[in-house]
Amino acid sequence: MGLALGFGDEITAEVAGDGVVVEIEGIGAGVLPGDESHLVASTMLTAFDAMGCRPDGLRVRCVNRIPHARGLGSSSSAIVGAIVAARALVDGGEQLLPDADALTLASRIEGHPDNVAAALYGGLTIAWNDLDEVVAWHLPVVASIVVFVPPYEVSTAQARQLLPAEVPHGDAARNAGRAALLVAALTGHPELLLAATQDELHQAYRSPVMPESFEFMSELRQTDVPAVISGAGPTVLAFVSAAADSDTLTDRCPLGWTARALEVANAGAHIIG
Repeated sequence: MGLALGFGDEITAEVAGDGVVVEIEGIGAGVLPGDESHLVASTMLTAFDAMGCRPDGLRVRCVNRIPHARGLGSSSSAIVGAIVAARALVDGGEQLLPDADALTLASRIEGHPDNVAAALYGGLTIAWNDLDEVVAWHLPVVASIVVFVPPYEVSTAQARQLLPAEVPHGDAARNAGRAALLVAALTGHPELLLAATQDELHQAYRSPVMPESFEFMSELRQTDVPAVISGAGPTVLAFVSAAADSDTLTDRCPLGWTARALEVANAGAHIIG
């Protein structure tokens, strides 16, 4: 499952000249590559190839707002944004690379479908592999969220390496039940969110590389705030419920962290100009 938040990057692209040039504003400026090795550029070229029309030259400008390596899906947003941008530059692009094919392509580049499905379709998405295709179901939801972003990064690969190869059957059964409950909670029963966000399979195992995040998340949950580690972490995501409004939650932001109140974005990546 993935959940799209109303917080995104912007990509401006045009076919021009020879070669690939990428300009970056915001997060990653002066650090990320400015050529075809940049994730947005390389993904656009892959999308052009899938549509059978790679251009000779490409100019791309990225306005990056999503923090990197914080568990907020920055790479998935970049990949999906790049595919949508490439498709918009090709006559009949949406017919040559429809959403179903775009999702499969994005999932192959990212390595898993959950975040890219949410970035493409918006809202709450449930994605799964069906033979050689990735399929997703989209559910529009209404939810207010506060994300607490710490000043440190955690590598997704590093966090995944901490997960055990085997887990107790009881833990797996409890998580499966909570996953089903989470769909109900997000689609009309927010009073179930605290129970629905209980986890046995990920967060505790990953806590050694994000102890501050795990402790803060636990403190929020002890006061009946439905809080989780966002993605692979270390960002903490808290659902706004009757127990606390956005301002109250934001006031609990740890020193040196940043807090942002967000809504679920029920529209995924789209053309804005």
